[in-house]
Amino acid sequence: MRTEFPKGVYPVMLTPFTEDNKVDYESLGRLIEWYIDAGVAGLFAVCQSSEMFFLSLEERVEITRFVVEKAAGRVAVVSSGHISDSLEDQAKELNEIAKAGADAVIMLTNRLAKEEESDEIWLSNLKELLKELPEDLPLGFYECPYPYKRVMTPELLKWCAETGRFYFTKDTSCDMENIKGKLEAIKGSKLKLFNANTSTLLDSLQEGAGGFSGVMANFHPELYVWLTENFDKEPEKARTMADFLTMASFIERQVYPINAKYYQRKIGNFQTIVSRTKDPALLNDTCVSEVEQFIRMTEYMKDVLM
Repeated sequence: MRTEFPKGVYPVMLTPFTEDNKVDYESLGRLIEWYIDAGVAGLFAVCQSSEMFFLSLEERVEITRFVVEKAAGRVAVVSSGHISDSLEDQAKELNEIAKAGADAVIMLTNRLAKEEESDEIWLSNLKELLKELPEDLPLGFYECPYPYKRVMTPELLKWCAETGRFYFTKDTSCDMENIKGKLEAIKGSKLKLFNANTSTLLDSLQEGAGGFSGVMANFHPELYVWLTENFDKEPEKARTMADFLTMASFIERQVYPINAKYYQRKIGNFQTIVSRTKDPALLNDTCVSEVEQFIRMTEYMKDVLM
């Protein structure tokens, strides 16, 4: 069990499916090696990009176990997969993910209170849930956008950091003032913030963020690895890289995760672009052309900046 989570890139992993809609573990194995070859620091094994709301608990646990085994300690593995409404069911899900061997078990911030409920209720529910989890289990947070996005305040994150139980938080606020407040609140603790938003990534790294954990690491993780490792060594190149990555990230507004699965099939990792969240037919000829142009620009930027 890890007590330190390295800085860097933590891709939010895709789940490949077979033509008959079963988890394709052969393709998943290739994906894991592709991420690791790109130099990532860790893997976020079960999350929204993994289509976790459309996976059974058994599938979420088995995917976590498979990723842990394949990673074999080469990188950290964090996993979530608690999607239930009741705290009792959430505790069951989180404990099952922990048994599967994840280095840290990640809580969805929107599972701890309803959208209209206060932070006080959120914190009370968190305290109840913590009683049901092993005290030595490393934990984290994910501000998952679905079914609604609940962005943590710096004050709440500070309370969590001070418990000593939290190590990882995936920030989706897309708000540098919120991020700055959180980084100040967790300074000196074990808790690291990983930004999911490309537009604010460079600024957040300069302020002390731990790295990147977002959708675009499913397309060109090596560029994000370069940025997280060189933003302070080569600031001018880093600014150009960050600008390109922000423009490139607009592709995620297209037909994600189908477009990412199309890319993974194109490079030989996936056998299909089957998804449980979107119809693959939504990736029309224009979308395919945009992905192809995106790929060519990525290769060009690698040659220019890396």
